[in-house]
Amino acid sequence: MNQPLFPHDLLRPLETAPLLVMPPRPHLSTSSSALEVLTDFSRLSPRTIQADMGVDEAYLMMRHGGTRLLLVTDEQQRCIGVLSSLEVIGGRRITLAMQQHGLPRDEVTVGMIMTPWHKLAAMSLEQLASLTIGDLLASLESMTDQHLLVTEHDEQGRLRIRGLVSAADIRRAVGQTTKRNTGVPMARSFADIYRVVTGHDL
Repeated sequence: MNQPLFPHDLLRPLETAPLLVMPPRPHLSTSSSALEVLTDFSRLSPRTIQADMGVDEAYLMMRHGGTRLLLVTDEQQRCIGVLSSLEVIGGRRITLAMQQHGLPRDEVTVGMIMTPWHKLAAMSLEQLASLTIGDLLASLESMTDQHLLVTEHDEQGRLRIRGLVSAADIRRAVGQTTKRNTGVPMARSFADIYRVVTGHDL
């Protein structure tokens, strides 16, 4: 068998700590299409977890994955709920689960504290595509959540989650065209960001 040849004479030690090439961040404003702030699951795989996993494992997944929301799935890969970082870090739901089930913290599961699917609201991809970022914020002006699920139907007519919109992504988008002293970096929920964009204090 022939051994692969490595062009050692082409390799060079790095002369300095190099920079990274990063894709350009689009210049967005409230008049940009709301699709610009969609995290599209057809391009980027969603972060998922199963309901029988422990809450501490969920926390580690969020921490190491740099995400604030996990989609909870069953064996058929259906989304049966969502778990946000507020529910894991805040601890209120965990404490209630410990009391209701008589369990120590390390036995509390994701399924005990998640927000189940029947309590979730979503927006269709078609509706999102018809909105600007400003329109989207106006429609979410009373929403205190930090994530919006975006749905579509597949070829068989089955409902599926196409992606999500993060309040943090919108904050960064509108923050590019908003003065620093407006308080945009402090806005967390969709309602907070709407108040900032419309000139109201948090």
